[in-house]
Amino acid sequence: MPMQVLINLFIGFIWMFLQDSWTILTFFSGYLFGLIVLFILRRYFLHQFYLVTLLAIVKLFLVFIHELFTSSVLVVKQVMRPKINITPGIFTLETELEGDLEITLLAMLLTLTPGSVVVEVSHDEKKFYIHAMDIPESSDAVIRSTAKFEEAIKRVTR
Repeated sequence: MPMQVLINLFIGFIWMFLQDSWTILTFFSGYLFGLIVLFILRRYFLHQFYLVTLLAIVKLFLVFIHELFTSSVLVVKQVMRPKINITPGIFTLETELEGDLEITLLAMLLTLTPGSVVVEVSHDEKKFYIHAMDIPESSDAVIRSTAKFEEAIKRVTR
């Protein structure tokens, strides 16, 4: 993927030099021309077309932002009650992700969402031990958000 980005930038600069116009608009038109060229030549690259990966990264970011706001609202509702009625605890969550990058990314995304913290990852990297602020409500929410995270991570890394 980085090679495709560099090739696309190179085509944009070459386009700008050949047009003899040193403006952003000329570079941008050359960059778009480079996108078309790379799309046509995509079968000759080892990795998929880099815009597909870039869009998957944006989707992962949007899924994270959605889960961040949703879980923040749930935590604020719990904290603002006159009497806090929570049952914190640790539960096990199984995952299908493989590799250090995927496992670390999922652990970080789960830890960054309020109300849950990844305490430990098993040695076989298939189970997460997660501490949740409210087990009866949050375990289902964490499992649903984890499924969204897993799908988005797979699209980015595979």
